[in-house]
Amino acid sequence: MCLAVPLKVIKVTGTMAIAELEGISKEISIALTPEVNVGDWVLVHAGYAIHRIDYEEARKTIRFLEELHEANSK
Repeated sequence: MCLAVPLKVIKVTGTMAIAELEGISKEISIALTPEVNVGDWVLVHAGYAIHRIDYEEARKTIRFLEELHEANSK
């Protein structure tokens, strides 16, 4: 199963960026999404931002992943 995780971009340097979620940051490539700017939300898969999303979509996806984790923890 492949998952893409929503992260918020906090720094952009060329085709690379730093993105974070809940205090955890990760260096990602934005080569596939060159329109991305600081403050944008992106879906990240295998270290690559594959799609820019809005905050509402990011929030829904994060909530879904949290519910999935809770269901698997029981």
